[in-house]
Amino acid sequence: MDLIWYALLGLFFAAYLVLGGYDYGVGLLLPAHGDDPDRRAALTAVGPFFLGNEVWLVAALGILFGAFPHLEGELLSGLYPAVVVALVGVVLVTVAVQLRGRPDRLAARARWDHVVVGGSALAALGWGAVLGGMLQGVPLDAAGHVGGIGHLATPFVAATAITLVTLVAVQGATFLSLRMPKEQAPRRAALVDRLVPVALGAVAVTTLLGLLSADVRAAVNAWAFLPVLLIVVVLGAARAFAHRRPGWAFAASSVALVAPVLVVGLGLYPAALVSTVDPAATLTVAEAAAAPSTLRLLSWLALPLVPVLIGFQAMSWWVFRGRIDGKAPVYW
Repeated sequence: MDLIWYALLGLFFAAYLVLGGYDYGVGLLLPAHGDDPDRRAALTAVGPFFLGNEVWLVAALGILFGAFPHLEGELLSGLYPAVVVALVGVVLVTVAVQLRGRPDRLAARARWDHVVVGGSALAALGWGAVLGGMLQGVPLDAAGHVGGIGHLATPFVAATAITLVTLVAVQGATFLSLRMPKEQAPRRAALVDRLVPVALGAVAVTTLLGLLSADVRAAVNAWAFLPVLLIVVVLGAARAFAHRRPGWAFAASSVALVAPVLVVGLGLYPAALVSTVDPAATLTVAEAAAAPSTLRLLSWLALPLVPVLIGFQAMSWWVFRGRIDGKAPVYW
């Protein structure tokens, strides 16, 4: 039962990275849109999905708090600076996107656009640091306490944070290639062409730093770096398909955002959180899970809710499929 819930936690967080990833990617790329109408069009492209995408984060956090209370406490205490940065970014983006259309003056809208860009960067950096911190492990002692925050100030954690920013930017670019008017396709393809090499370089640096880090090598199963190679392959496919097949490009960049979650989940298992100071203090998935009776109760609650959530997401994509045009509703 605990393994099923652990897989469900990974599924929900991966779905959030994929769906919220293009929200933040579009936000990061706002400076690439020169004038206010162009920036507003980019936000309109993401408008029908924006708030619904964040539901996956709420669901993932709900699973963490309900099904893995021990992991929640030690994860948040060990990585709380990164979690706070991520959540601050999420809030800033949510607020700024909805308020940027209210002022009439272009200068005021531009200031809100800056908040969207900054919030998107913080969200991606924060979640990237959380994933990097989990791969690296935390100084968890036998009493279940994590001392200090210095373990987050490492080249590997910084590299994972930056890598997620680049992957999110690629996701935003491929999403816009699907949703913006077709006459803008060459411009979107050129943007993907510029971003993919940057993302590939970031992935390569992160992989190298992980291999050089004694903590990462000790915490992660050796074969768990194979999904990182998948990221490289997928980003190469995104670049190849960008000009003629935007759907394939978006699918590829989406898989690239799923891969880091696979690296963490498969690489650490059966551990959920690795201690870098006391191997005996490492928290396994079974130890992190709630009591079997609690998991059974949560299963009965989740049984009707998960299909509804997936069905709503599918319906949203189906209803708002296709490219935006001058008749598309303006959300912001």
